[in-house]
Amino acid sequence: MDTQQARLLVEIARRGSFAAVARDRGSDPSGISRTVAAMEAELGFRVFHRTTRQVRLTEAGDLYLRRIEAAADAFDQARDEALTVSAGPVGTLRMTTTVAYGQTVLAPLLPRFRAAYPKVDLDLVFTDANLDLVADGIDLALRLGTRVAGDVVAAKLADTAYRVCASPDYLAREGRPERPEDLAERDCLRFALPGFRARWLFQDPAGGTVDVPVKGSIQVSGALALRTLALAGMGPSLLADWLVDGDIANGRLVDLFPHHRVAATSFETAVWLIYPSRAYLPQKVRAMIDFLRGAVPRRTVD
Repeated sequence: MDTQQARLLVEIARRGSFAAVARDRGSDPSGISRTVAAMEAELGFRVFHRTTRQVRLTEAGDLYLRRIEAAADAFDQARDEALTVSAGPVGTLRMTTTVAYGQTVLAPLLPRFRAAYPKVDLDLVFTDANLDLVADGIDLALRLGTRVAGDVVAAKLADTAYRVCASPDYLAREGRPERPEDLAERDCLRFALPGFRARWLFQDPAGGTVDVPVKGSIQVSGALALRTLALAGMGPSLLADWLVDGDIANGRLVDLFPHHRVAATSFETAVWLIYPSRAYLPQKVRAMIDFLRGAVPRRTVD
């Protein structure tokens, strides 16, 4: 068995699907299935159990893959390092992040990345779902929230914070709330995530914390739409600093409590660089991580 065949078996085991690997390779699933069947006949045992919904390793296949996976990764690493020496980082980098962060922060930075690394192709998946990095073939994810758990490598890219904002039109019409507790009587715009839609947390400069219940007639599943509604004067909303700091600076939104720290579930939130736990980090992924560390501001939380 050559290294390309070994790599195919490893990819199928990681993705759990012939169809997914076929999509990644731009080939036909039936062709992948025939190739694997021929390899199994050569090996003398079944590597995968196949059902209509799932492909999973047999006991013999699991034992075999554990041995050859390290060798396949070593070959990939050697090729990756050699190509980098001669041509710089190459290949397709598949990344994912939320729709709002992708459109607001990541996309505007990509022309600079492409200028620096023209041989790295980008496959960007902007979604508010947390994809399975291995099953969905993701090389690098940018996730927002508290510390990330799971069988992945996680490194902080930047701290984040939240603001409770409203438009000048809204404040002229309804008046500005004097205390965080006043928001309990307002028709607030709420993000449709657990922890965001029922209460907001405020911490004053002395460290005192208040938990404010919030209600509202509009609940939205997307942060970009929530910002649009706040800009339109529909009510106060809890929004991330990276999404609204520009609006606050130019007067389109007003930070209602600029001297408070504000949160939904935790005051300690960040943008995290996430990638699958592997024996080595491909150069194309390292290039993007190093680029983002230099390009994304490391915000100081108030």
